[in-house]
Amino acid sequence: MRKIYKLCIGIALSAIIVACADKLDSDKYFKDRRSLEDVFTDKENTEEWLAHAYSFLNGYNLEVSMMLNTITNFADDIYFGGNSLAVYKEFKTGTYDESYRHSWSESYKGIRQASIFIQHIDMNTKFTEEERADLKAQARFVRAYYYWLLLRKYGPVPLLPDEGLDYTASYDDLAIQRSSYDECVEYIESEMLLAAKDLPLNRALNQGARPTRGAALAARARALLYSASPINNPRPGEADKFSDMVDYDGNCLMSQEYNEYKWAKAAAAARDVMELPGENNGRRYELYHKKATDIAEPGYPATIAPYQDGDFSTKTWNEGGYSDIDPYESYRSVFNGALAMYQNPELIFSRGRNQGGNSLVEMVKLQMPRTLGNGSNAYGMTIKMCDAYYMYDGSEFNRQTFLDTCQVGNRFVTKKEGEAGTYPHLKKGVWKEYAWREPRFYASVSFNGCVWPLLKNAETVDYKNDVEKQVNYYYGINTDGFSGTGVYLRSGIGIMKYVHPDDTNRKEIKAKAEPAIRFAEILLIYAEALNELEDGSSYDISSWDGSTTYSVSRDINEMKKGIRQVRRRAGVPDYTMSEYQDRDVFRKKLKRERQIELMAEGQRYFDLRRWKDAEVEESKKNYGCNFYMSDTEEQREQFYTPIEIADLPTAFSRKLYFWPISHDELKRNKRLTQNPGWTYND
Repeated sequence: MRKIYKLCIGIALSAIIVACADKLDSDKYFKDRRSLEDVFTDKENTEEWLAHAYSFLNGYNLEVSMMLNTITNFADDIYFGGNSLAVYKEFKTGTYDESYRHSWSESYKGIRQASIFIQHIDMNTKFTEEERADLKAQARFVRAYYYWLLLRKYGPVPLLPDEGLDYTASYDDLAIQRSSYDECVEYIESEMLLAAKDLPLNRALNQGARPTRGAALAARARALLYSASPINNPRPGEADKFSDMVDYDGNCLMSQEYNEYKWAKAAAAARDVMELPGENNGRRYELYHKKATDIAEPGYPATIAPYQDGDFSTKTWNEGGYSDIDPYESYRSVFNGALAMYQNPELIFSRGRNQGGNSLVEMVKLQMPRTLGNGSNAYGMTIKMCDAYYMYDGSEFNRQTFLDTCQVGNRFVTKKEGEAGTYPHLKKGVWKEYAWREPRFYASVSFNGCVWPLLKNAETVDYKNDVEKQVNYYYGINTDGFSGTGVYLRSGIGIMKYVHPDDTNRKEIKAKAEPAIRFAEILLIYAEALNELEDGSSYDISSWDGSTTYSVSRDINEMKKGIRQVRRRAGVPDYTMSEYQDRDVFRKKLKRERQIELMAEGQRYFDLRRWKDAEVEESKKNYGCNFYMSDTEEQREQFYTPIEIADLPTAFSRKLYFWPISHDELKRNKRLTQNPGWTYND
């Protein structure tokens, strides 16, 4: 009997047999065993087949990109205000329909492509046994990763059998219903563990976008964290357990009982990544850091010494402190293309610098100031996100405290103060609310009056003097703010993250590697999962390869292994002991740490859903600066009065916790059920 390997039930049979003219995909070969043997006994064709399996990670499966692809990158932290504003409004108000921006069929195409590869790679004797094992492990990884992307977006999905399906069977017999959330996670976990056994710890320079052992274990940790989170692990007394998320037979697909052990498993999985060996008896991954410097160059200010906290400030980086690093440049360089993938010790998985047409390069073009950088001013930051960043000393920012302590008439940096460098990162005329914030703030936020380096402008003819210029977001014709028409920053706050000092749309934008999974996230997973364990609870959990056993409990010293590394690289003090000791306080701090550290990395949208915080956070109105105010003595202070942004409405309903399944998929698979709140028919 001929088989379809991992046939996507959500794709019409007529579409399955369509041959792709220039790609080695399964649609072209699955009917002919001889053809498959021809493919998998040829080295070049085999490699091309695997490359095609990877190709579906682009498009709507990108995790960090511009709005046209990764609209979920725009949660309550950053927004899109460009020419496609209607699309953004539709997204933010939940008024889109069941046909909206699907990655379902593309993911299952990738799953099918990888599955056929796994079934046939062993017949290719032109690869060594070790090479075949690596290639199979890559296919196993990418197949499980597609399932992960589906689970995170749609919730529980059908898990298709490895042995394949009989494509000659009746249409009704080909229908498969959804597996439960826990079953999906168990499958992803088991597949990632199998992949990890044969994936290498490191890749050659020309294979940086291929998964490593660390990538498999990190993806496993992320999936286990989601399984442990409130969306699928409701605490006792939880009112809404998504009991109406059911399969074709009416079985609930979401966990209905709380299980603390899930948190312990997630913590152990994160530790597996943390413990991976590196060179010279070190660890495979660490947070990138750059040494401090007293030398200022265009686009690269001299290091501003981090806060003297009596802890991190008394130790060098190698001793566990931040006294000899530049936190600002350390964080900025991770994202802006300054580092090649092989130079970045915290990049665990990435699609690399080639993410298709709608890549981070295109995103940065839309972040660029219109006048100085020939950009769009289309992507901005909400005032909620801007205010979330800590102060220089690690305390929380409070606008009212600023207004109470900084008197009228002294709220803008004077010329004398600007020339003297009284307020690091701030030049003349900048609102002092932006003074003395943490280093990640200045690496991420484009506030009114901040300096855009735009160093490559110097290589142009007409704009060679537009280098290291202050951007102006006040109302006016000759500004990058509102001028009565066109694209502008609707919050009066832009985004500097991902921007390299050389970047300018008048010359070029440096390529950037997508930060799909970073080591900082793994550290935060570890701390979050440990915090959720009850005092006195302890679990013995084997490491991923069984070589050791972890004793997992709510150990503050272990929680610090996650938090302290992130905080010291960021140049801010550690949490206080009382904050570590109080589970609820720590949870709140942890959520804020993820909001800041992972800003604009495609995490916030899904974090709010797994925590079940979306109904509160995404229902809040969007506020920004009063962009109608000009740079006059009478109006410039009013610019900083928060106002609701009418053009950026937001709303949340319960159905928005999970993406809808398209009507076409539901028609093709009679056993496929819709997500709660969405419809079945056109």
